[in-house]
Amino acid sequence: MTISTINVDLQKLIASHAAQHRQERKLSVEVVDALKQSGFFKMMLPKAYGGFEAKPQEFFADQIRIAEADMSTAWAGGIIAIHAFQIAMMDQQAQDDVYKDEPNTLVSSSYNPVGAKAEACEGGFMVSGRWGWSSGSEHCSWALLGGVIPGDGYRTFLIPRSDYQIEDTWNVMGLQGTGSNDIVIEQPVFVPDYRTHKQMDGFNCVNNQQNPMYNLPWAQTFIRVVNTPAIGALKSALKLFIETRTGNNTTDVTKLASDVETQERIAKVRYTIAELETILLTNFDKMEAANWQPTIEERVLYRYQAGKVIEKAIEAVDLLFDAAGGRSVFNGHPLQQLWHDIHIARCHVANNPTPFARNLGSIALGVENGDVFI
Repeated sequence: MTISTINVDLQKLIASHAAQHRQERKLSVEVVDALKQSGFFKMMLPKAYGGFEAKPQEFFADQIRIAEADMSTAWAGGIIAIHAFQIAMMDQQAQDDVYKDEPNTLVSSSYNPVGAKAEACEGGFMVSGRWGWSSGSEHCSWALLGGVIPGDGYRTFLIPRSDYQIEDTWNVMGLQGTGSNDIVIEQPVFVPDYRTHKQMDGFNCVNNQQNPMYNLPWAQTFIRVVNTPAIGALKSALKLFIETRTGNNTTDVTKLASDVETQERIAKVRYTIAELETILLTNFDKMEAANWQPTIEERVLYRYQAGKVIEKAIEAVDLLFDAAGGRSVFNGHPLQQLWHDIHIARCHVANNPTPFARNLGSIALGVENGDVFI
């Protein structure tokens, strides 16, 4: 039986709060609570903690449904929800700390180690610094924060809300509702070793779960969570564009319906949506068929394909916006907001396809893989 947590009523609720999310620059409590009640945040959580252990295909299909209502909700909500997968790969005690008493415990993240300081000490690490872009952090009671240990490499640190502050910095031109503020730890805090996740453990798929799905490389889930929302947003943009071509504001519907340029733009965008959605779901179908253990070559290819999503979505939404008419230039126009949201998603490092293209081309020429986040 296919698992799905997002229905039409929930989509309508999310859509009704989209303007509020943009204005307040964060998700509303009402929407977060509704997502909790639906079970969305538990989709990737192990059953031992009350989760669904849903397949990635099912999870991302629901993320697309959310994005059709509001891309910010899909972005922040999806990032929060996917952390259950990473924590499922960590020490059992770390999982207990987060989920034993409340399966709907929410966790934000910032994996960028630029402003972080982490030093090894007895039993763990002392961590401090600043991390940007922690989406949905205000609703979360834990954070996964990246850092580099001298001589040891990259790790993610699982830190409780009592050990960090959230600084309101999210004043942006798109995806306003994600509330992607800064996480700040001014004085070093102790993080026990069991509440850390080595980058190479994620690469080598080290976990203690019985479900073979958790053998899937951690990166294959996370790299998709920051571009899949654009597929839902693009669906919404196309629907809106068609409505504006055929609605009451159009003086001559037949003229637009027979306009070759309008027809072609719609066809191209429909094709792009089908292409992006098909590649997303097919890749995970292939990984499932391989018992969730894709080859390195496949992982590199899938990484590149994920990195191309926003680039293709931008080309598609530009086709619509360029022909949307004069009213679309006014602030508050819904198509303009979708245009901004999709364009802003390109700023995430995972949505820059250039280094992934370089790696894919290099391994085809006999060079060893150079990316461990695949």
